[in-house]
Order: sequence, then C-alpha cells, then structure tokens
Amino acid sequence: MELINKLLQGDKRACARIITKIENNEDEAVDILKEIYKHTGKAHVVGITGPPGGGKSTLTYRLSKDLSNQGKKVGIIAIDPTSPFSGGSILGDRIRMNELSTDPNVFIRSMGTRGHLGGLSKATHGGIKAFDAFGCDYIFVETVGVGQSEVDIVRTADTVVMVMVPGLGDDIQAIKAGIMEIADIFAVNKSDLDGAERTTAEIRMMVEMGNNENKPSILNVIANKNKGILELIEEINRHKEYLVLSGKLEEKRTERIRSEIITLIEDEIKSRIFNDKDIYKLLDNVLKNVYNKEIDPYSAKDKLFKAIV
Repeated sequence: MELINKLLQGDKRACARIITKIENNEDEAVDILKEIYKHTGKAHVVGITGPPGGGKSTLTYRLSKDLSNQGKKVGIIAIDPTSPFSGGSILGDRIRMNELSTDPNVFIRSMGTRGHLGGLSKATHGGIKAFDAFGCDYIFVETVGVGQSEVDIVRTADTVVMVMVPGLGDDIQAIKAGIMEIADIFAVNKSDLDGAERTTAEIRMMVEMGNNENKPSILNVIANKNKGILELIEEINRHKEYLVLSGKLEEKRTERIRSEIITLIEDEIKSRIFNDKDIYKLLDNVLKNVYNKEIDPYSAKDKLFKAIV
C-alpha cells in the first residue's frame, strides 16, 4: 500500500492519515497495523504523567525541543484534552505548540480517551505503533494524570516520568501508594517555588521506603525556564540503558504484548455480542432465563460463549 510506504519513508502527511484511520476505527486500520507491526520496536516510549497543573505539557515541549536539536525524531501523543497540544487557550502554550508543529523532527497528535474512563484508548496504542514505524526515536505519551491513565501508562511506556510540583502537601501522601509502582523517574517541576525542597525530600523518603530493585531517580527541573531538561534526557537514556542491559525491556514489552492480545480478544468478543443480531437476541433470552432463576449466570456465560466461538 502506497500510504504505508510513505509512512515508512517518514512522510508526515501519511502518518497523520494513518493515525486518523486508526482513531476512526476505519476498516483498513487493522490491515495497516498488521502491515507496519514488523517495523515497530525501535522507538523508546516515555510516559509523562502526574497530578494536574504540574506543567506536563511544558515539560514535554522542552524535552521534545532539546531532543530535536540533538537530531532525534520525536512523536508526541497528548491524551489530556486540556493540553495545549490539543488547543489550549493560553497564548504562550499556543506559540509553543505552533513552534513544534513546524519542527521537521517533531510530530504532535492529540487524542481523547474515547470513553475509556480516563485511560488510554485503543487508538493511543495504534498511534504509538504508527509513530514507531514512522521512525521516531522517542515517543512521549502525555496523560491526564489521574485514575486509569496512570495504570495504563505503565503497560504502554518503557519509561514513566512522574511530574510533581511543590505545594501538593497531603496530596503526596494520598497518591504515594500508587505512584511508587508507576514512576521510573520523578521530575519535581517548578522547583524554584517555595516548598520545592520539602517536596523533593518527601519523594526521596518514599523512594527509600519502596521495594523497587531499580529505585526511581529524582530530578529538579524548571520547565518554563528550560532548566534541568538536558539532565532529565540523560536520566531517561540511563533508564533505557538499564532496561536493555538488565533484560527488563524485553520483559516489559513481552508483558505489553500479552496484555494487548488479551484486550484484542475481549474487544472481539464484545463486538460479536453487540454487532451480531442472533447473538444479541440470544443474550436477551439468556438474561430473562437468569432473571427468572431458570439458569445461573455461569451457565449463561457458557451458552453465550459457545455461540460466539
């Protein structure tokens, strides 16, 4: 297919068209993903997550700009619908977005969660594959930063950067149980504000109490002043090297494939139930049987499953 060939040659327009097809769940999207899959696996996927208001978009912009200056190709998938990459109202953010949009080494795409309760949609995973085949060295996935997206980002990213800011107070205690399992790197942004040292100290104490084999590193950055960004890039690369040398990268990606295949099977079963009129009619009948205690839910499941497969 000509569109795929153009994607593999680094054509931005072809990449945009393919991602649109994936987002819209067009018939040919799966065929495209099947075809480009063998060309994926080279990009390093970095999740940028953390509480709202932490400056994730500014940090993503700075990281992308510096990597572009180093000659690296960068893809950005912004999940947060309030992200400036999807049309924020702040003028400065729009200027940054436009600047990156004209950078030949950077490709930005905003995506909604598409009813996935704040998590990452199937289109996000397809978009990552498209960026990978497109030739990106790094792919940044900037999440909403609350709820399911934090859980999903671990299954999606090779390296997770948790963006924190001073002044969270009790919020650190409230979210510490979850984030310890998520973060590979803590970036304390806006570290020129009051309370930055305390926030860093609290995170360091949490890290020391954790059981992680490779304890997350903690860096102080000021994204809007471009301070600490190169150090953060070095830390991302250090973590990438650790993953490769320890065999953790293969382990992570194998688990990701397992999760993806299971999700695809679940989606196919749901699709057959709701799109096949005969099966949907059978479901209605079975529901009545279960309600009337004529059969139990487990037997109903067996009956439906036989019809589906």
